[in-house]
Amino acid sequence: MGNARSKEEQMLADSNGDKESGVDRQLLLSLKVHQNVDNVIPADFSPYVTGSLACLGNWNPAKAVALELETTSTWELSLVLPTNHDTLQFKYLLKAKDDKDTYFLEEGPKRLVINGLVEGDAAPVASFVLPVRDPLVLPVTVKADPVSPFTLAASYKSHMENLQSHGSMVRGIPDVSITGVSPTLPPQKPSGSQTLELDLEHYEIPPPASTRDSGSQYVANAAEDPRGLQRSASVPVPVADSRNRMLKRLERNSSRDRCVSIKDLVVLGGQAESPLMTTEPTTPTESKTVGTDPYSPRFTEDHQGIYVDKGVGGSPRIRRVNTDVSLQDGDMDMDGDETEDMPEAAGAVAAAAVADRLLGPKERRQLAIVLVGLPARGKTFTAAKLTRYLRWLGHDTKHFNVGKYRRLKHGCSQSADFFRADNQEGVDARNEVAVLAMEDMLSWMADGGQVGVFDATNSTNERRKLLLKLAEGKCKVIFLETICNDRSVIDHNIRLKIQQSPDYADVPDYEEALEDFKTRLANYERVYETVTEGSYIKMIDMVTGQGGQMEVSHISGYLPGRIVFFLVNTHITPRPILLTRHGESADNVRGRIGGDPVLSDRGDKYALKLSDFVEKRLKNERTASIWTSTLQRTILTGRHIVGFPKVQWRALDEINAGVCDGMTYEEIKVEMPEEYAARKLDKLRYRYPRGESYLDVIQRLEPVIIELERQRSPVVVIAHQAVLRALYAYFADKPLKEVPHIEMPLHTIIEIQMGVTGVQEKRYKLME
Repeated sequence: MGNARSKEEQMLADSNGDKESGVDRQLLLSLKVHQNVDNVIPADFSPYVTGSLACLGNWNPAKAVALELETTSTWELSLVLPTNHDTLQFKYLLKAKDDKDTYFLEEGPKRLVINGLVEGDAAPVASFVLPVRDPLVLPVTVKADPVSPFTLAASYKSHMENLQSHGSMVRGIPDVSITGVSPTLPPQKPSGSQTLELDLEHYEIPPPASTRDSGSQYVANAAEDPRGLQRSASVPVPVADSRNRMLKRLERNSSRDRCVSIKDLVVLGGQAESPLMTTEPTTPTESKTVGTDPYSPRFTEDHQGIYVDKGVGGSPRIRRVNTDVSLQDGDMDMDGDETEDMPEAAGAVAAAAVADRLLGPKERRQLAIVLVGLPARGKTFTAAKLTRYLRWLGHDTKHFNVGKYRRLKHGCSQSADFFRADNQEGVDARNEVAVLAMEDMLSWMADGGQVGVFDATNSTNERRKLLLKLAEGKCKVIFLETICNDRSVIDHNIRLKIQQSPDYADVPDYEEALEDFKTRLANYERVYETVTEGSYIKMIDMVTGQGGQMEVSHISGYLPGRIVFFLVNTHITPRPILLTRHGESADNVRGRIGGDPVLSDRGDKYALKLSDFVEKRLKNERTASIWTSTLQRTILTGRHIVGFPKVQWRALDEINAGVCDGMTYEEIKVEMPEEYAARKLDKLRYRYPRGESYLDVIQRLEPVIIELERQRSPVVVIAHQAVLRALYAYFADKPLKEVPHIEMPLHTIIEIQMGVTGVQEKRYKLME
């Protein structure tokens, strides 16, 4: 190992006798022990140091000094000696945690430090002969650095303020850093009677009332309420004249002036559009396919499309892009109306706004996503999830479910005959409620709405042409078709439909309800026509997230592109996502924001309890992962959790407080009253000087949301208050304006259960 000093330090020591500006220097000695996959310290042992000085126990193993855990694979002990110290002799040893009289001293000669220099013939590894196993060989590091007493004083002061670099402090790592895990890596927490045992049910607390029953309700019931339906659902509605009324309404809409002022979908300062012709049906060669089936063919050069497969771990990647496929509606005439409203979005959305202002709009501003598909194919589930995602990004989005309109207008007791194609009264009644829902959506858009998700079977060309006629010149229409050929998935969806749908709430006999629904499904299947017209996205056997493919035709623009990327990563596989703040930090105690402090004593205790909780909750989930930010208080909170890979996301770092970092709110109020008042006025949009706003945080969290949607296994997210507020708002479908005010208590775990029935929530309070 040789001399630990640099040449410059040695020259300085030789020239002035280890004095700097007349000040006696000290020696900072750092002793480290490392483990790796091949050489792991047994779980019931810890590394110690014993030596010839009193501070190291005078060779008494009972008084040996323990090394402290620095990272998951490194232990360290630092001590200060005078530069003219006596010769230091020492050795490493391993001591049993439960029996302090059991220890193993390293083999070989004693290690020597003489006058600040590491001397002797000791190897850079420590070898231990343990019973019933091969010798354990651990790399070690011995480093001696001269340091002035002023530096030591400053370091001690920083230590007392809990601002020192400590533990797994990360500097200069990539945006996402993945730490592999060895199944033999031991847990670094107390064992035996000291382990904090947890009874999960004992710590469960009720979630907020607003989300308590959201996961158990029928998803369609959460869609928009009809604007114009005043009739009670229990009152039957005659349909004899419904067809004529519908056609008159459609004719009236067709003659209406369509040059209306509308709110921009992606950019601010939108303009209204002139009338446009209905998009003509496209030929198959105009479509492009996004395949996630590993056996899907790569396309030849004359195929206008892109190929996306799931890649390693199911991560989508674009193989080839042909820009020839695009919408041919970009050269429309625009009037001069402008809106002063700004979308609740930032980052990429704001960049799109700037580009659109400079280069001119290329697509119609308001968007209708029209679902297409047979019953029990996951349309409503997809519509609700897409609505939640777009709302969270800041786009004003609403979900319009035609089935809800039908039940409110015609009641919930229609039999399968109501859905026969040769039942003209039933066809007219269903078309009428479809028109009512479409008119409500268009009326909402005229008032400034941005994205409408129109949820119905829309299973024939005639129905889709009707919708295109209604939307002509008012919004851009993209059909989203869900196709599922997996019989097990269909049967599961049918069971959920019968159990949850109001259509069968009054049918006590399950078999009777099942037979009726299967007859209804057969009625739809006889007349079903797949989408070939206009702009469309087809999700084919993608519902489970295993294989399948996506076909995309005439899709361009920022928001449609985001929708495609989101949909290709979603699935219905049930899995829990555990959200928790880091343990209490030193800055939490002092009321300071930002910073990179270590944990308080209570925070350390929570880290132990969290490890025990995760071990019990995920004991049968060996493919789970632990996600933290790059700040040490989250890394330290998760350091006792073993057996799972750990991923550090820079996107999960706390909101950047800019120049206010390290201050208390009271200090901000006194020293920066204008900033304090601005933040209090609008916490959502307020951006700290040289820092971030909540909208900025939401934008940088989008990749995290996409990856959480893509994951098929449990994930534990250890992050910060502002970040978890934003993540929780996505899962709970909270309005953006509520994000900065969501309660996110310390030492509490929020379990989000994701699956085909929606999002369910549990909470566990491990500590006060």
